[in-house]
Amino acid sequence: MTDDLQRLRAGELTGASRLRIAADLDTFPREVFDLADTLEVLDLSGNCLSTLPDDLHRLHRLRVLFASSNRFTELPTALGTCPQLEMVGFKGNRIAHVPAEALPTRLRWLILTDNDLAELPAELGRRPRLQKLMLAGNRLAALPDLRQCQALELLRLAANRFDALPGWLAELPALSWLAVGGNAFNAAVEDAARHGLASDAIDWSALHVGELLGEGASGRIHAGMLGEGAAARPVAIKLFKGEVTSDGWPLTEMAASLAAGTHPRLIPVLGRLQGHPEGTQGLVMARISPHYRTLAGPPSFDSCTRDVYPADLQLTVDVALRIAADVASALAHLHARGLVHGDLYAHNLLWCPDAPAGEATALLGDFGAAAFAPQGALGDALRRMDVRAFGVLLSELCALAEGPAPDDAAALAERCMQPHPAQRPSAPALAAATAAWASR
Repeated sequence: MTDDLQRLRAGELTGASRLRIAADLDTFPREVFDLADTLEVLDLSGNCLSTLPDDLHRLHRLRVLFASSNRFTELPTALGTCPQLEMVGFKGNRIAHVPAEALPTRLRWLILTDNDLAELPAELGRRPRLQKLMLAGNRLAALPDLRQCQALELLRLAANRFDALPGWLAELPALSWLAVGGNAFNAAVEDAARHGLASDAIDWSALHVGELLGEGASGRIHAGMLGEGAAARPVAIKLFKGEVTSDGWPLTEMAASLAAGTHPRLIPVLGRLQGHPEGTQGLVMARISPHYRTLAGPPSFDSCTRDVYPADLQLTVDVALRIAADVASALAHLHARGLVHGDLYAHNLLWCPDAPAGEATALLGDFGAAAFAPQGALGDALRRMDVRAFGVLLSELCALAEGPAPDDAAALAERCMQPHPAQRPSAPALAAATAAWASR
């Protein structure tokens, strides 16, 4: 914001730890160095920058730097000199080259979504703290060897040019959230799914759009009504923000959402939006009762790959286990339909603690990272990553429970998070193991 820049220049931000400036900058404001002893988070997104100063390391406390939606064609080497920098975000630039020297030694979270990358340096595989790597919407057909990145949990490779994925991905012990849709190796099955989208189309003219219900990285969800008069029904309308989201292409999400079919523990998708006056893509979903609410917020800077739950949230043991049983049932359904979810998180769950017997305590949604699983060992590996994500969720639910969780719940979470994916249970096994929990 311009006011932030003016206040910085007026000396009004002395001691600030966070700073955001969006003022059509084409050069780095030197006044930022006045905060060298306190600044930890710097957001320069939405400017016209193409370079950063060579002495950026003077910001010796800087942990987070965002410079999305600028004009960078190369990841600046100055980043690699910052001693505490661990989160780097350059989404939506024109970056075609990542020098090895640009990668900070403490790198934990790297966002290069929607750029022009065809390759990455081998040095990336020598960042053992790397936990989150977002590369959707580039031109990548290969990855450097990341087997030393044993902490890597979230990886976004959607909307690239992979003919195949490296086999060593299945060996990464912590990888749980992987988006791979929109690549050459699964193009045929995605194309077939897209051809079926026309029959599921809902015209914009049939909708009445209401208030904003929520917003995520890929789109905004509005309340709405479908149809006229007594036949009208309440719906939720998801409008995608752009051609490439942090998880991939909207068309891939739409195809996966519709291919998922119906299941009592999935948020129902009614059809694909067509005829928006501005060409915006979207989905029309059933409107869920307001008694349901999102279980958690998405990960923060500090938590990186872990959801942020309300500080005062406590669950009864029975509710925690019913949520887990509902998710396991939904996941088994998706895997049986040839899909992997890729983003199995509490922030993609709606829950209702007082749901009547037989109805869903939790509903799973958001297919932004979903993909059609390939045949063979790779498809099985992707499914076991979903299972690990379920194990993380189950352990979090047990931690939120007011009383001690049953031993079988803790043991199941541990099995799901085995470092060797082949030792993890399948989704059908999860559904069977948790079925009795649904009626507690």
